[in-house]
Amino acid sequence: MSGPATGASVLDAIVARTRARVDREKARRPTEVLVRAAGEAGPVRPFAAALARSGRVNVIAEHKRRSPSRGAIREDLAPADVARGYEAAGAVAVSVLTDEAHFGGTLAHLVEVRGAVGLPVLRKDFVVDAWQVWETRAASADAVLLIVAALTDAELGLLLSTAREAGVAALVEVHDVRELERALGAGAGVVGVNNRDLRTLEVTLETSLTLAERIPQGTVTVAESGIRSGADIRRLREAGFSAFLVGEHLMSAQDPGEALRALIEEAA
Repeated sequence: MSGPATGASVLDAIVARTRARVDREKARRPTEVLVRAAGEAGPVRPFAAALARSGRVNVIAEHKRRSPSRGAIREDLAPADVARGYEAAGAVAVSVLTDEAHFGGTLAHLVEVRGAVGLPVLRKDFVVDAWQVWETRAASADAVLLIVAALTDAELGLLLSTAREAGVAALVEVHDVRELERALGAGAGVVGVNNRDLRTLEVTLETSLTLAERIPQGTVTVAESGIRSGADIRRLREAGFSAFLVGEHLMSAQDPGEALRALIEEAA
């Protein structure tokens, strides 16, 4: 069975902390409670379809307060205000970081964003347990991030199955050829290529450009991290990517919504 790579790293530390938190939370809020809450969360907004629209620049715009690599980015803006700015600027979906310890996010931020816009909302976190998938849907999210590097094959398969059962889309994130093969083998229909190596935190667009030709036709593809200009998006579109997840470039701007508008205009 394949599994995540070994060795101490930022990712390993975050995943270990996450597993401990989930174990504590499951005792307080059992899975069956979340399943009931998920059933009352209302209709799911179509995430994959939004990313695959032709004839437009499909940006998943991210609310991200801080990161392990950058430190504090913007902690003074209300998530709902940021999301409304993104929607007005032409985003096709909004991503919300909900990891508090390392990114300064919370599930409450996601709930706030989901209530403020009509776009599909992605929960971006370190999801390692089926309980978190139900937690995600109970919070009304439309999609959940699954990071292949953090999961064994068995865990990835279970989480994809749970996402289907819960009715949320899964953005399956990879960084190299081995992870891509594992994602495709598990049946991922939406694949994100993270240009940031979560173990070293180094960023290069070449990661997406190298893997693009290995992704089968019909797969919805997302390039993530390191996108700073319209020229970057044009290169990635030419390589075959359907959508582009942008966070730090937007959140570090004085007005994230206006930064997104300028990025989309430059990329068109």
